[in-house]
Amino acid sequence: MKKIFLTAVLAASALTIANAKTYDIIVSNTTKAGSVELKAGEYRLKVDGSNATFTSVDSSKSFTTPVKVENSDQKFDQTKIETTKDGDQDRLQEIDLGGSHTKLGF
Repeated sequence: MKKIFLTAVLAASALTIANAKTYDIIVSNTTKAGSVELKAGEYRLKVDGSNATFTSVDSSKSFTTPVKVENSDQKFDQTKIETTKDGDQDRLQEIDLGGSHTKLGF
């Protein structure tokens, strides 16, 4: 009985990992995202609970920062980032996740 339960748990966790959605974003300038600084470039974004992980496509380095996950009434057609200028650096304010009703606040 324990083997069946363990197999079911492993299968369920494998499905969760396989279904983890990533989003591609491009940062055109050095940008502060929560507590991390992202250099200009392309990133893959993965949300895990209240954390966002940005992985650089060029270097494969990952950066994780806390986010506020919110649901919107509208479904976003595409992934879009909103930034503001903070001195000479951009600051990430929000990311709307394409194909979902989810937005991330920083």
